[in-house]
Amino acid sequence: MTESTATERTIDERLEHYLRTRERGGRAPEIRALTGDASDRRYFRVSFAGEASTVVAVHAAPIDFATSPFANVAELFKQIPLPVPQILGHSDGDGVIEQTDLGDLTLQAHIPQADAAEQRRLYTEAVALIVQLQRRGAELASERYIPYRIAFDVEKLTWEMNFFVRHFLEAYCGAAISDTTRQQLAEEWQALVGELAAEPRVLCHRDYHSRNLMVVDRRLHVIDFQDARMGPDTYDLVSLLRDSYVELADEEVDVLIDVFRRLRPVTTAETEFRRRFDLMALQRNLKALGTFGYQATTRANPVYAQYVPRTLQYARRPLERYPRFARLRALLAAHVAELS
Repeated sequence: MTESTATERTIDERLEHYLRTRERGGRAPEIRALTGDASDRRYFRVSFAGEASTVVAVHAAPIDFATSPFANVAELFKQIPLPVPQILGHSDGDGVIEQTDLGDLTLQAHIPQADAAEQRRLYTEAVALIVQLQRRGAELASERYIPYRIAFDVEKLTWEMNFFVRHFLEAYCGAAISDTTRQQLAEEWQALVGELAAEPRVLCHRDYHSRNLMVVDRRLHVIDFQDARMGPDTYDLVSLLRDSYVELADEEVDVLIDVFRRLRPVTTAETEFRRRFDLMALQRNLKALGTFGYQATTRANPVYAQYVPRTLQYARRPLERYPRFARLRALLAAHVAELS
């Protein structure tokens, strides 16, 4: 095969080219495609006879591994330390990164077969990892790491709210948004994201939910961390406890919030912390609805539609609980009956 850019070759061709560089004595590898995430990466489990299997991520285009967010954040997370996969190799031209294989058991898949004690143990561990990330993240702060240079600021949070309007309200729900309604929504977003962006910032994983936590030998491992950035201390906690993929009982959420507050500890009063948690949950779940709408309408991927009802339920709770959101709730309910 002649050398060419990753975008000129198929994913299979680039994977084959990369694997040829690590063949053992002419042995052909066994390759199995894995279920991907909402990104444009594809994942494969690769095994050579007599060796442990590995996972190979093939990107849509060439990469610069040395400057990539994945490599940068992996180095930071290893120092914290968080249990993350080890990087075993890469090829910039092929757009490939090879990692240790953490298996197939996500927290999402494990919870239905776990008893109450096992569920509590794993979620307590997950909360403790958030606390470790925040505490050590503050100690390791350095401009050399990408997450300390980006944040959930007004611009980013507002972009996510507009993404929700465009891909969920308009594209997925078929809403016709008038100029007046669009302006009123913009005013609501300004108030919500302004408060969230003004909160003291900590290091956040950014997608800390049950699909990105792997269960290996009864312990959790963290994946899909390349989008880490600075944000409110409630961000990852909301992602975990108001997870579109796993619904926890309200009583369990209360217990785990208390675990977080004891481990950190949080200086704000319980009611104030819960208010901040709920505001973050509203923004985070509206953003998730935008992502699900985008997957369904732009990428013709219907898989995420099954998680829309639960995510709408999460968004409705703070809309109901706080009088300040009366106008926002009315604006959204005019197009989404589940929010009425």
